Amino acid sequence: MTKGNLKNWPAYWEQLRKALLDPKVDEALLEKSLQEAREKMPVPVLWLIGKTQAGKTSIIRAMTGSETAEIGNGFQPCTRQSHFYDFPAEMPVVRFLDTRGLGEVAYDPAEDIRYCESKAHLLIAVMKVADVKQQAVFDVLHAIRMRHPEWPVLMVQTGLHECYPFGGQHAQPWPYDQAPLPDTVPSDLKRALLAQREAIADLPGHAAIRWVAVDLTQPDDGYDPPDYGLEALWQAIEALSSLGLENLLRSDSRVHDLFEQTAHQHIVGYSTTAAGLGALPVVDLVAVSAVQAKLLHSLAVLYGQPWDKRTITEFLGLMGAGVATGYLARWAGRAVAKVIPFLGQTVGALWGASASGAATYALGKAAVYFFVRHRNHLNVDAEAIRRIYAEELERGAAVLKNRLRGKS
Repeated sequence: MTKGNLKNWPAYWEQLRKALLDPKVDEALLEKSLQEAREKMPVPVLWLIGKTQAGKTSIIRAMTGSETAEIGNGFQPCTRQSHFYDFPAEMPVVRFLDTRGLGEVAYDPAEDIRYCESKAHLLIAVMKVADVKQQAVFDVLHAIRMRHPEWPVLMVQTGLHECYPFGGQHAQPWPYDQAPLPDTVPSDLKRALLAQREAIADLPGHAAIRWVAVDLTQPDDGYDPPDYGLEALWQAIEALSSLGLENLLRSDSRVHDLFEQTAHQHIVGYSTTAAGLGALPVVDLVAVSAVQAKLLHSLAVLYGQPWDKRTITEFLGLMGAGVATGYLARWAGRAVAKVIPFLGQTVGALWGASASGAATYALGKAAVYFFVRHRNHLNVDAEAIRRIYAEELERGAAVLKNRLRGKS
């Protein structure tokens, strides 16, 4: 059956060529396919609760690397008082769910809480450490855990520098996972941290409660590093969930191009959507190709490069349909054996999901190399771009593995 599915890929490559050079797509049918794909590969939702100015937006910016994350601007309403923030917007990798600031006058969060409980994959409570009035947050957490004792909770304490002595800097190395807290933590900060932690010691439920202390500031605020505690935040998220978000949102550390992280997030978003299309009973090559065409166009815009017939023809010629399909065939023989045990679907659908997603990922990474070379007025080496495509096929499968296992 695997060999039979591989026969589809020359047709896929020809369909991609058509999608790029002669884009004629029924938008209504494409949207229907995309909706079905999103149902197969739902976007993980992080539910952030906390008072106004607690630092929720700073956390979203730090996790996504996006300076445009603005509550009330980038968010879209999902109830009268709650908002979703899809990132990236067009083909999201993650969805942040934000409730209005708890404790505000004339705000009853009951309706929002009921809605959010049905959508969230991980609950994150955010508290500014210098703010001693956190009862509204504690009350909501208590009510949620009474109904969902099996839910883990990530508690994030923010604004550490507000409790530093004059001229104080961050304690190095980051010490806030130690018990008791060491003497490198300023005494006023230590008292504030412990007071909040002790106040929630009787939270009902049996699932884990994990505390993380972060200080997310602007570079010109004078605190080094400005993303203090971010690595610990990532570790806590990965420990409490199987979302694999760090791989989805953060790019390969070996690459240092200015736009690489943003490109990576776009590539993963489109790859996840393509994997969802590949998981449908019949792989729609037209829809997969349309998604990949949209990805390549978005990357061209990101890198400020023309994406016209001449450039498209050059890119396709350098990639070489026969070479790229050959790489895909060799990869699939190894990857199917690895992926199948974790997926409860037919072999054809399994291969379609993993191959569609990984091929889209590899195509995007090859395009980044192409656009970077063009931007710097350098020649594009055909063997190099094909090698990148081959290497990124397996890396793409690894990045998407948690989503393909249905753990999102």
